[in-house]
Amino acid sequence: MSPPLRLLSPRSASRALRSLGPSCLRPTSTSHSSHLGPLQHVSRRALHTTPHHAQAHNKFNETAPDQPPPTDFARLDVLGQTPPPATSIDACLPDGFVLGDGTVTISDGSGALLVGGEAFAWRPWDEGTKKLVNGKGQWEIGGGEEGALERAFGVLGVVWPRPDLLILGLGPDMRPLSPAVKKHISSLGIRVEVADTGNAASQYNLLATERGVGEVAAALIPIGWREGEGAK
Repeated sequence: MSPPLRLLSPRSASRALRSLGPSCLRPTSTSHSSHLGPLQHVSRRALHTTPHHAQAHNKFNETAPDQPPPTDFARLDVLGQTPPPATSIDACLPDGFVLGDGTVTISDGSGALLVGGEAFAWRPWDEGTKKLVNGKGQWEIGGGEEGALERAFGVLGVVWPRPDLLILGLGPDMRPLSPAVKKHISSLGIRVEVADTGNAASQYNLLATERGVGEVAAALIPIGWREGEGAK
C-alpha cells in the first residue's frame, strides 16, 4: 500500500526551496544553451546625426556657401561727393593748362599760379634768357637777380591768410631748388613740395579737394618747357 501523499503548505514549500540553495536553479543540461552557438562579435560604428544618403550627397554635390555682397568702393570714397575746386587742373598742355572743367585755359607758354581759388598766368623767367636752371643744376628764378623772387611770388606775399603748402611743378623734370628760392618761400611761412609738373598737378587736385584751396597753392611751369627756348 502506497504511503499517503502529503501536501505541503506554502510556508513549508518555501523553507524546502531555501534549504536546497542556489544549486537547484542551475540548468540540468547544456543541450539548450549549445543550440545558441558561440557569441558573435558586435562591431562598433560611429554615430552620425545626418542620414547616410545625405552625407553622400553633400560629399559629391557640395554647393558654395552664400557669399557676402561685393564691396562698393565708390561708397568708401570720402571725396567722391566733394566737388573739385574751380582751379582744379584738367589738362597739362605743352604750352599751358586747362582748368575748371575747361572753363579756363592758360596758354601762350605761360605757367599757372593757383592761390586762394584764383588762377593767374605766371611767367617767372627772364624773357630774354628764358632760363630757370643755374650752373649747379638747381631750379632758380632770375639767375639770382635782386627782386626777381619777390616779383615771381608777389601774390603769395599779399594774400591773407597765406596757404600752408605750395606745390611747385618745375616742368618736364624735377630738380633741386636753389637755396635762395627755398629761403624766400620759407620766409613767407609756407612749406614747399617739388615735383615735375604732371605729378604736381595731380597732387594739387587731390590736396586742394581734401583740404581746400585756402590751404594749398600751386605754381606750375608748362610741361613743354625747354631751357633757353621757353614752352611751345
